[in-house]
Amino acid sequence: MEKLCSCCGTSFRPSFVYQVAVTGDGQRGYYCSLECRKAGLGDEAFRSRRARRVAVLNQKGGTGKTTTSVNLAAGVAERGHKVLLVDTDAQGNVGVSLGVAGEKSLYHVLVDGEDPTDVAVPVRNHLDVITSDATLAAAEIWLARQEPGQRSRVMTRRLNLMQVSRRYDYVVIDCGPSLNLLNQNALSYADEVIIPVTCDYLALVGVKQVLRTIKDVERHLGHAVRVSAVLPTFYDGRTRLAREVLETLQGHFKHKCLEPIRNNTRLAEAPSHRKSIFEYAPQSHGAADYNRVVDWLLATSATQHATTGGDTTVAA
Repeated sequence: MEKLCSCCGTSFRPSFVYQVAVTGDGQRGYYCSLECRKAGLGDEAFRSRRARRVAVLNQKGGTGKTTTSVNLAAGVAERGHKVLLVDTDAQGNVGVSLGVAGEKSLYHVLVDGEDPTDVAVPVRNHLDVITSDATLAAAEIWLARQEPGQRSRVMTRRLNLMQVSRRYDYVVIDCGPSLNLLNQNALSYADEVIIPVTCDYLALVGVKQVLRTIKDVERHLGHAVRVSAVLPTFYDGRTRLAREVLETLQGHFKHKCLEPIRNNTRLAEAPSHRKSIFEYAPQSHGAADYNRVVDWLLATSATQHATTGGDTTVAA
């Protein structure tokens, strides 16, 4: 979607995070170049810290979204980076997996306008969680009653506080298995999407649905969000179907298709012990596989920081 530069008036299509800036009053500015951003916001605003925003999404259930969200966030936090993990599913499985139930939930952030840094619960060193519960169903109803142009941007307004970007290096959002207003809000806030995919035929259909959803978000909401990775899960290399699905994903997504998460009993057991896989079974295949995902995320963060001066690309 073409935008006019807020500094020089040039018409352009935003492709990088630095080209969009949200001010304290929620207004958006668009900048065609680094020079225009610096001229419009000043050097200090340009150098301000910004958390990398990652949504974990697949509209198909049972693909390992929560397992991926929890272990990715926990793994990055164990490496010394500050992480905020946000649960947007009313089932509240993130809190259950880590053994935490916050006094307040995402409902209070979205509907009551509570400061997210006050609602977030410290659960591990460098890892905070905004939990969810059944009240999130009421939040969905509340969102539906908002103005059409605003209902999909509430999370962006609530989480765009400077306190969030200054406190955290990463924001990981665990999305529910549906296309609802909460997921639209998550995609409007996120820079990028990781798609967990089970190694079966129907999972490939789910990936196509996610890609269509992302295009719709860009078309109708004017927010560029990219697929940064496709993560095959529940992989059993002994079956021909799993191998064929993996080959299909690798052929289509190339380098964006990460190495698969193998079937591992320890991954299924960890939530019942209220632990991440790194705490419960650090020597397991599950821990090794998710360590590779953490390595990938941190490596791409370093690359993006070097090439964009600290901003993250968001072009699809």
